[in-house]
Amino acid sequence: MEFNFKKYHTRSINASTGEERAAINQELKDFYTTLNKEEQHQFNTELQTFLAREMGRLKTDYEAIKGNMGES
Repeated sequence: MEFNFKKYHTRSINASTGEERAAINQELKDFYTTLNKEEQHQFNTELQTFLAREMGRLKTDYEAIKGNMGES
């Protein structure tokens, strides 16, 4: 089983309110509780990988923007 964290991430980014974002997070938490222990372990592992990749991407984007601002 492979979990689609990008789907939740994109929905959360595009949420128009904090309440909508909280509902999306709750949906993901509710889904997690339906998983057995093995699936929860896989979920956690894949989530950590996804978050690390996204944070790395954001850091790279930030550094590129910061670098371009210094050149102006």
